Amino acid sequence: MKKLPFLLCCILFLAKASGQISGRFATSTGLPVPFAHVILLNGSDTTLVKTALTDETGAYLIRNMPAGKYILRFNSMGFQTWNSPVFELTAQQASRDFGLQVVTEGAQQLGEVVIQAEKPLLQQQAEGMVVNVQSSLLTKGSTALNVLERSPGVVIDYRNNSIALNGKSGVTVMLNGKLMRMPLEQLVNLLSGMSADDIEKIELLSTPSSKYDADGSAGMINIILKKDKQQGTNGTLSVTGGYGYREKAAASISLSHNAAKLNSYGSYSYNLNRSYSDIDILSYQDMPVFGGRMEVRGKDITRLLQQNHDITLGLDLKPNSKTTVGANLTYNISRAKTANHPSAQYLLLPDSLLTFDGNISRVNSWYNLVSSIYLEKAINPTSKFSFDMDYLYFKNYNPSLVSGFLRNKAGEQIDNNDSLFSPFQRGFANTLIQVGVIRADYSRQFSDKIKMESGIKGTYTGSNTVSRIESWVDGHWVNRTETINDMKMKESIAAAYMSANIDITPSLSLTAGARFEYARTIMENTRTGKNNVDRKLATLFPDIFLNKKLNARSALQLSYTKRIARPSYNDLASFVAYSDPTAIYAGNPQLMPTITNNIKLGYSYDAYSFSLLFSRDNHPIARYQLSQSAAANLLYISPQNLVYQDNITFQATLPLKATDWWNMSYSFTGGLRQFKADHTLQPVTKSYWGYSFNFTESFTLPKGYSAELTGWYNATSYNGIIKVGSMGTVSAGIKKELRNNAGSIQLSVSDIFTTMNFSVYYGTVAEEAFHIRNHVKINLESGYSPIFKLSYARPFGTGTLKSSGKEGGSKDERDRIRKD
Repeated sequence: MKKLPFLLCCILFLAKASGQISGRFATSTGLPVPFAHVILLNGSDTTLVKTALTDETGAYLIRNMPAGKYILRFNSMGFQTWNSPVFELTAQQASRDFGLQVVTEGAQQLGEVVIQAEKPLLQQQAEGMVVNVQSSLLTKGSTALNVLERSPGVVIDYRNNSIALNGKSGVTVMLNGKLMRMPLEQLVNLLSGMSADDIEKIELLSTPSSKYDADGSAGMINIILKKDKQQGTNGTLSVTGGYGYREKAAASISLSHNAAKLNSYGSYSYNLNRSYSDIDILSYQDMPVFGGRMEVRGKDITRLLQQNHDITLGLDLKPNSKTTVGANLTYNISRAKTANHPSAQYLLLPDSLLTFDGNISRVNSWYNLVSSIYLEKAINPTSKFSFDMDYLYFKNYNPSLVSGFLRNKAGEQIDNNDSLFSPFQRGFANTLIQVGVIRADYSRQFSDKIKMESGIKGTYTGSNTVSRIESWVDGHWVNRTETINDMKMKESIAAAYMSANIDITPSLSLTAGARFEYARTIMENTRTGKNNVDRKLATLFPDIFLNKKLNARSALQLSYTKRIARPSYNDLASFVAYSDPTAIYAGNPQLMPTITNNIKLGYSYDAYSFSLLFSRDNHPIARYQLSQSAAANLLYISPQNLVYQDNITFQATLPLKATDWWNMSYSFTGGLRQFKADHTLQPVTKSYWGYSFNFTESFTLPKGYSAELTGWYNATSYNGIIKVGSMGTVSAGIKKELRNNAGSIQLSVSDIFTTMNFSVYYGTVAEEAFHIRNHVKINLESGYSPIFKLSYARPFGTGTLKSSGKEGGSKDERDRIRKD
């Protein structure tokens, strides 16, 4: 890595001028057309390259363009769309001035513009991949978690409620660029109830630059919600009904009112999911509390009723052409009721037999608020300033009630008048997390070649968890002292970054930057008044991105980034949750953060993209690992640090066009992975090949019909030393656009072949606590029955186009303007 800065400095001597495109738009009467969208498209495949807005005089200027073939497009409400012929920028002719172009008024023509092919389902960028959620038919009636599950390189662990990206845990999730600083398992629950119809796109950032938080050793997932910018009052209404093993329902409405200086928007969605899953367990272990070696055969049936309410509100005010101030909030109420029925047979070698039959009822309630106020100011044509203040609030209430009875071989109930084997137990867990964020960013275009960005950010997080398990002993409830937790956490993070983008030549650009973060985490046991954790960490996170345009159709990218994954509050806290009479879930206050170094080489040809990622994780965090208590009477399920993990990951995205009506997209992510663990009874090193595969087939059919077939497959992987078997599904949908702008009807089927079941193995890589060797088979709802959903959606309002049942160009370009 020491040679890389030297090589980059050598490249600076190759500097040449970069190209630019200019012109002006006016009406037939000579009046300028201000603040219109000017979109630059690739001349080969019409994918988006860059966007700009005309100024008060109708003029525009697009800078820093490499050589290549392009199409220029003008789009503005109330005017017909104008497209230029294909033109070319070369080293000899690096600039193009279109002069004055007269555009024709007439909004009705917008209804005939269809550019859906310009916004494919998957788009590659330097920092990762973009999933354009609304480009998939299966979005209606889906959740955010369903969309992630179908995304390249993303693996959802349904047993442990966690997310992996490109074969690695340590993913951070953002909502509209705001970090969701809540426990990952609770975040998964939130995403499982969030309507995908409210999402514009999802960014899978495997190598984020320094302008992002350094959190996330595996990268970041940024979920960006839709924001309607059509003029006037507009909205969308959708309803969904479905059935798998149990019933499903969803409904949403969104409204926006956009005027010249004031834009307001809001949405509400409701999601209901009643489902079923079960787990089959075969285990061999040496458990002293039971008397020694035994074989366990168990089953755990889960019935779930989850309901989610999501509200989004926002307001943008533009007092002048250079200033925007606004505020927005997203509020979620999630309530999941689960009824578990665990049962087991304990065969104590050689011939004793115990049986366990239990019932566990839980209510997991979350109240989540993400709010922000912001200011964006164009100081002059070359510099811009922005300021944000965010407040995040997460509150969780999670009580549980357990009844379980042990019986001997004769069926007689065993006297369990102690806290460990009491037939009645109850749990309490209350968590409050509050986060405050202040951020300021400044950017300046010094010349056609050089742009600088910088910023500062401060984050303060306060968390408080109170939890315990009580047992019914001698006619009253008593605390299990080993399960009591009353912890407070305070975490402060101060950060500053600076980044420079340099166009070395018209075909070669360099982005280099660094982010410095200082973090302090304090965890205090409020019962004892002692600090369990007081950790300070100051780290510099550099990044370098080198982009080389080979020709009009292909390019190379080379990057280096450094990341961190800090243990979450739940990872550190000594909280507990009931699993079975001899096992509890717990935190680990001794966890260390993960530091990751990434080197990525990428190549793109038109819309095809390929990349090779090398990453090294020091002290990666593996959740739900097994260990035993000092008294050898309890099994702890808790997070642990591995020594290291190395990944060599190859990723390919191949969009193909078979015919005018048939489009295909294939994505592969996989490679060689190796880790070392020393929290086991004996240290162990494991190497393996892991990969995932995704595909989508889209069909445009006659008479307003369209269809989609999609599927994904994840090969065998490892969570620490726990082996997770392969899994995958195939789903499909068909959609009918109704005439006269009456909306659309869509039928989707998830997991057509009922393949959503997989296995988890303990003790296959290293000797586990209590010498456990387990095989756990997990059967999710769709593994028993495909999930059918029928949806109806309809847009309405003054911006609704009635000349065609197709989506007008103004909306697509409106969505694209966010990408510049």
